[in-house]
This record gives sequence, C-alpha cells and structure tokens, in this order.
Amino acid sequence: MRFATLAVALAALGACVPADGQEDGAPSCGAEALQPLVGTPVAEHDFAEGARIIPPGTAVTMDYRSDRLNVETDDAGVITRIYCG
Repeated sequence: MRFATLAVALAALGACVPADGQEDGAPSCGAEALQPLVGTPVAEHDFAEGARIIPPGTAVTMDYRSDRLNVETDDAGVITRIYCG
C-alpha cells in the first residue's frame, strides 16, 4: 500500500512541471519570440552567444538547459525549428 501511495504522489508531482520542461521562474532562451524566423536562412540572423545552430546530422548533447537557444536548419541552411534546451 505504501508503494502505491508513493507512486501516486510521484505521478502528481510530475504533473506540476509544464510539458515543455519550463519550470515557473526558470530562465528562458526566448525561443517563443523568435518563431517568425522559422523558414528564413540562418545566415541572415545574428543569434546570442551560446546559441546552438544545428544542421542536419549534427550530434548534440542531450542535457536540458532552459536558457540555451537551439536553432535547427535543413541542408540549405533554412531554419526549421527554434527551441530552448
């Protein structure tokens, strides 16, 4: 019975974090404001220091950092996705 109670409590705590992984008060990378850049050439933009430009097939670390901007491109250098992490 204790195990079941613990499992339910942990599941409830997991529901407290938004689906995008952003916790209340955590720093944000500003990806929301940059969404209009999707579909434009990455070379036309100057992103903040520390932003990761990710062409197809590029290996990236899987650690999540809410303050890090990730910009994925296609083979032609056109932005396909902008997100925090």
